[in-house]
Amino acid sequence: MTELIRSNDIVLIGFARSLLEDARIPLLVADEHMSALEGSIGAFGRRLLVPDDHAPQARRILTDAGLASELRDDPRG
Repeated sequence: MTELIRSNDIVLIGFARSLLEDARIPLLVADEHMSALEGSIGAFGRRLLVPDDHAPQARRILTDAGLASELRDDPRG
């Protein structure tokens, strides 16, 4: 899995998730339920993950939507 975005901003994660789901890209939002354990203070960022083989397409979609500055560095260069 490739981590594309890590953020405490639930609106950002929701927007990115919607874009990728609309494109039928499988994804996982990790740490989504940590807020219940932390008391909703936003200490733990949610992580948006996609399968490695979908990462390039997902990056293009998110970049085209204006989210390039939110993307984690691509480990493949």
